[in-house]
Amino acid sequence: MKLNLVTLALALIAAGAAIRFASGQPWTAWHIAGLAIALPAFILFVMARLQLGAAFSIQAKASTLVTTGIYGRIRNPIYVFGGLMIAGVIIWAHRPLLLLVFAILIPLQIMRTRKEEQVLEAKFGADYIAYKQKTWF
Repeated sequence: MKLNLVTLALALIAAGAAIRFASGQPWTAWHIAGLAIALPAFILFVMARLQLGAAFSIQAKASTLVTTGIYGRIRNPIYVFGGLMIAGVIIWAHRPLLLLVFAILIPLQIMRTRKEEQVLEAKFGADYIAYKQKTWF
């Protein structure tokens, strides 16, 4: 529970800083499009992190198999929504060249998920395989 509160506090601080910074910016099509992508992605990213709870870790380890909430549809929502959040910020900042960084990030995240899948399958076996067949990425 303590880790979730820290995550929530960090998310609120980040959101507050972003709102403060964005409030002085003009409302261009780039800003609106980026915000339309980044804001929902940020909210879903935080929700996924909170739903993961104590099962969260930086390195691949298998303590609990979370299969409810957002994890009932997407196996790696933190990666999905984190990537969308980054893409939204890049669009919001009107720096399309930085999308190349995003293009590099995607294969790295896919490699990371494969490692995590190996760890989870080794620990949870058939339960993880069944869960994997019912969810996306």
